[in-house]
Amino acid sequence: MKRFLWHYVEMIIAMAAGMLVLGLARAGLLGLLDVELSSATQPELAALLMAFDMSVGMVVWMRYRGHGWPGTLEMVAVMFAPVVLLAPFTLAGLMSGHALMMVMHIAMLPLMLAVMLRRRAEYTHGREHAELAR
Repeated sequence: MKRFLWHYVEMIIAMAAGMLVLGLARAGLLGLLDVELSSATQPELAALLMAFDMSVGMVVWMRYRGHGWPGTLEMVAVMFAPVVLLAPFTLAGLMSGHALMMVMHIAMLPLMLAVMLRRRAEYTHGREHAELAR
């Protein structure tokens, strides 16, 4: 159980790292190009880009840890699922961009946990079992 929980924490750290590194790089590039991207005015795009950033961090870490593509892509799917499901509400004016970002981040955590529980052996037994799951 300890290894499973630590792996969950690692995944959250990888998401945060991806979000920080790619988000800062994008902000710098957009600043140089004098292009504005705001979660207040373009919440759907901002949320999709943030999900992408977190997914990249997670993919890099999962592949480093020896996880196969099926499990890795499931994790990517749960990064995008909240945005895809909630974006129609922001587009219809029923939800603010701030709420989209907040609910998106909150929803990702139990969704990640659900994927990990579905593949419990892969996340509990470490790299050697993950490599067998390829």
